[in-house]
Amino acid sequence: MDYSKTLNLPQTDFPMRGNLPQREPEILRYWKEIDLYNKVQEKNRGKTKYILHDGPPYANGHIHLGHTLNKVLKDMVVKYRSMAGYDAPYVPGWDTHGLPIEQQAIKQLGINRHQVNPVEFRAKCRDYALQWAKIQSEEFQRLGVRGDWDRPYYTLLPQYEATQIRVFGEMAKKGYIYKGLKPVYWCASCETALAEAEVEYADKTSPSIYVKFPVKDGKGVLPEDAAVVIWTTTPWTLPANVAIAVHPEFDYVLALVKGHKVVVAKGLLETFRQAVEAETAEILATYKGEQLERVVCRHPFVDRDSLVILGEHVTLEAGTGAVHTAPGHGEEDFLVGKQYGLPVLAPLDNRGRFTAEGGKFQGQFVLDANKAIIEELKEKDVLMGHGQIKHQYPHCWRCKQPIFFRATEQWFASVDGFRQEALKAIRSVKWVPAWGEDRIYNMVEGRGDWCVSRQRTWGVPIPIFYCNDCGKEIITEETIAHIEKLFKEHGSDIWFAKDANELAPPGLTCHHCGQGKDFRKETDTMDVWFDSGSSHLAVLDQPELWPELRWPADLYLEGSDQHRGWFNSSLSTSVAVTGKPPYKTVLTHGFTVDEKGRKMSKSLGNVVDPLKICDQMGADILRLWVSSADYRSDLALSQNILKQIAESYRKIRNTARFLLGNLYDFDPVKDKVAYDQLPELDRVALMELHKLIKQVLAAYENYEFHVVYHAVHNYCVVDLSAFYLDIIKDRLYTAPPASLERRAAQTVLFEVLDALVRLLTPVLAFTTEEIYKHMPVAGERLASVQLLDMPEVNMEYLDAELEKKWDKIHAIRKEVLKALEMARQNKVIGNALEAGVDLYAAGEVEELLKPMAGELSTLFIVSRVNLQPLSAAPAEAVKAEDLDLAVKVSPAPGTKCERCWMYHEEVGSDAEHATLCPRCARVVKEYHTV
Repeated sequence: MDYSKTLNLPQTDFPMRGNLPQREPEILRYWKEIDLYNKVQEKNRGKTKYILHDGPPYANGHIHLGHTLNKVLKDMVVKYRSMAGYDAPYVPGWDTHGLPIEQQAIKQLGINRHQVNPVEFRAKCRDYALQWAKIQSEEFQRLGVRGDWDRPYYTLLPQYEATQIRVFGEMAKKGYIYKGLKPVYWCASCETALAEAEVEYADKTSPSIYVKFPVKDGKGVLPEDAAVVIWTTTPWTLPANVAIAVHPEFDYVLALVKGHKVVVAKGLLETFRQAVEAETAEILATYKGEQLERVVCRHPFVDRDSLVILGEHVTLEAGTGAVHTAPGHGEEDFLVGKQYGLPVLAPLDNRGRFTAEGGKFQGQFVLDANKAIIEELKEKDVLMGHGQIKHQYPHCWRCKQPIFFRATEQWFASVDGFRQEALKAIRSVKWVPAWGEDRIYNMVEGRGDWCVSRQRTWGVPIPIFYCNDCGKEIITEETIAHIEKLFKEHGSDIWFAKDANELAPPGLTCHHCGQGKDFRKETDTMDVWFDSGSSHLAVLDQPELWPELRWPADLYLEGSDQHRGWFNSSLSTSVAVTGKPPYKTVLTHGFTVDEKGRKMSKSLGNVVDPLKICDQMGADILRLWVSSADYRSDLALSQNILKQIAESYRKIRNTARFLLGNLYDFDPVKDKVAYDQLPELDRVALMELHKLIKQVLAAYENYEFHVVYHAVHNYCVVDLSAFYLDIIKDRLYTAPPASLERRAAQTVLFEVLDALVRLLTPVLAFTTEEIYKHMPVAGERLASVQLLDMPEVNMEYLDAELEKKWDKIHAIRKEVLKALEMARQNKVIGNALEAGVDLYAAGEVEELLKPMAGELSTLFIVSRVNLQPLSAAPAEAVKAEDLDLAVKVSPAPGTKCERCWMYHEEVGSDAEHATLCPRCARVVKEYHTV
């Protein structure tokens, strides 16, 4: 007889292999068909709001792995919150203005921005940005990210631009906006000023030179045949030199070096001697730095004086302790020069070429001029040393070219005006990880004024008029309100399309001179960080477009570089306008690297394309990777890591498949067994499940997604597969289908699957959807797994005494399994069902095992267990180290049952079923009588 037909073998249509690349697009189409985003919003309407405000990526290319990390983290937060009882809308957005878009539009479309009409050029940029925003939207959706993709925000929307104008106007009204001549970071390649957040540092080899500035008037302190020596790595700044700074408290010496009388800091004399390859350095006199104040030197090659001034910024880390000072090319130089009333020279044009003020170097590019300037110094016999140095140098974060400080007239936001409020606001925000708080605090505390103007065309214009009669700038409540209205109706293109007098409010008269009625307009645009930094008000406080949102945000979530970027600019605009921070919590993640910790780059060949991974392995593999690593540090990804993640996914999927396969005939409404009727092992399983639920929910609340991953993976592999599921297979397969013991096990399996599918939905969005379609449900089957709530912890199941008892049983089982493995290795048995186990116990162990004697063979998955006193243990029994226990394994007596595969001495005792044990014979008879 074929007894396999009497077994309750697993049955499921849920495939063993994920086949995610094919299934995920089908699920995406299904989500779109049912309008899942709005279904979730409808379900949670009226509940407590949870607002994650999306930091806008630039719309200028395909998404990369960093995008994937960021968007999946956000999606896990939003999906968890919506399943945890919050109304958690997610409105994605894009940064669509500024240099990145402009550069790509010029490059891709072959446009010369200087020759194209501004309105036409802006239209090309807009089309380019919106095209890429659409592409990125589809790519983010392919990752399973749920959001309001039909109503995203763009920084180019008229309503957005209008709000940005209002923010700028409010800051101007409070006196925070001013125009000034100051050195700012300047990119000659992009022809624009840059903010600190747009600067990155990279290695660069520069000249290292020591230059003599001959003394012209020693003020009775220095002899006039001496020279003060400076050290610089930027020879190109020498044409703008007007002073030499020394520290008032340092000791300086007049020394004879290579036949020259030179002045350098005493603490750097030996370093200087070695650098200029001098054999000796004889000290002739010593001075305090303050004694040298207002000594006059001659510029080495320009007919100009160079004044010796005092500066606290001077250090003894390198050089000579006498710092070449060009207020037009350095922030510290500018500040100290201001104290002494020094002129601000910056003889460079927008393209980084010397102007006529640069003398014989006119027309030369700033960095190329280094060579010519060094030759000039040699010719004038003022160059004492010349070498090279490799150091960290500022570069433009977009074009990657070296940049420089250049004094130009720019519009600034005075950070001093709201610095203390901003520092106070930082302390009121929760920072995840906690070190983020000190990082941004220190940045804001030491930050200079924010240069908010850019010399670009594609951006939001700075809304300022100038009176053609008196030349003064005009920015009033009246002009701001008028421009805000125009931008809301027409967008910022109107600023470029119309004349200033057409843009000005009707009847506007200059309030400075009282008579000017003819105006011109500012041509600079705003820093894109001002664009995105206004998003909290332009999006969250925009009920006409997004009534479901509210200000402030509960969470900002971006990469750690945004402490100086979006987090910073958002904080500045928010505190300046409202006095409060725009966010309650800020979470930062690291960057993506390869398995060796190297930054991903095409040149290294270590770039991982997320879209290719989706096509080859599926988006859920990427989502699982995002959850697997601690995002607070850099996240590594490689083919090897992907293989490990895929293996983890397979184990989780196979666990779900086993659960589904054994629930094929289970109706949770009719067949569920009450908790108090469950066998103790099943109650233990529910206890472990609810410990998991408690741990995972806490991890989600604390944004510890790696804890979610490790907890669920460990639960599936250890608590389920290697323990509970292994033990109950006999019950599931061989017990009568509707028996209490089988229904009890199925009850647990259903509870486990129902909890796992909910807990995993924020991470494995596609797989859980697929599982939900196949699993039994209690009550109505909802349109999507994402419409379910998170499971709740049942405190009744968390039985401390039961846990304590089963911790001991686990320890005992571990010793038995160890003995079984030794017996297998020694060829005593094959698989565990061939074994008979003799347990020898004393004390607490014996007390614990006695009442369970009939269940031990099931617990250890062997055919027979005998429990005896420890005193009866034979010498060959394996003794446990920390327990009063010994274990002896031998072949189980009897014959193998053809149905349950256990060995039994009474196999064949039923004449009708000669190959079955008594238990299986009874069950088979029940099958035939049904």
